Amino acid sequence: MAQPNDAALPFSLLQFYATSPYPCSYLPGREARSQVATPAHLIDAEIYSSLVRAGFRRSGIFTYRPHCDKCRACTPVRLPVLDLKPSRSQRRALKRHSNLRARELPLVFLETHYALYQRYQQARHPGGGMDEDSHDQYAQFLLQSRVDTRLIEFSDDQAVRMVSVIDVLDDGLSSVYTFYEPDLPGTSFGVYNILWQAAQCVALGLPYLYLGYWIAESPKMAYKIDFRPIEGYVTGQWTALESAIE
Repeated sequence: MAQPNDAALPFSLLQFYATSPYPCSYLPGREARSQVATPAHLIDAEIYSSLVRAGFRRSGIFTYRPHCDKCRACTPVRLPVLDLKPSRSQRRALKRHSNLRARELPLVFLETHYALYQRYQQARHPGGGMDEDSHDQYAQFLLQSRVDTRLIEFSDDQAVRMVSVIDVLDDGLSSVYTFYEPDLPGTSFGVYNILWQAAQCVALGLPYLYLGYWIAESPKMAYKIDFRPIEGYVTGQWTALESAIE
């Protein structure tokens, strides 16, 4: 079983296996594979932080990273928050949604959140499978965690508008998943959420916001390059993503 490249990471008790190929969720016509870290119960906050620095992500209790045979399109990315320079449109998104109230909640199932999740999936990712998630699938994806996880609810005077699940690492925050009201015109909830999370990193004295994977060929994932400066995990080390692309 292949081990991550960084020999200094505290992985001695873990095993890593590659999944069977499955259809890629982001690039049509391609097959994907993942490398999964096990056993899940040994992945505590310290080890999980090291895994994220090595390009891993979390879905429920499963910690994984892309391990495709013929494709390297997925690049782990993070924002060095003290250097972040929001663009004019990103600053407008901050102002536009300044009325949102953030509230931290336990990882519990709420029908209002699930209904918002369904609307989001059906509008933004129709036919992707997640638009048909049951209560149990939703809970397994977002409400199961063995690390330090926060569920943040954003609301205005009318309703809950956005929900974000965030993991706390020893050097930053990891944005696990965010869903929001898809039917309101002129909104930029996703942009606002990333800038809000970056501000939380600064407030907590944490240098990085981990944003999962950037995929240049996928419109669903390419937007992350709009946040500057941004770093990518390329050939086993974090580097300025703009330089790596060039």
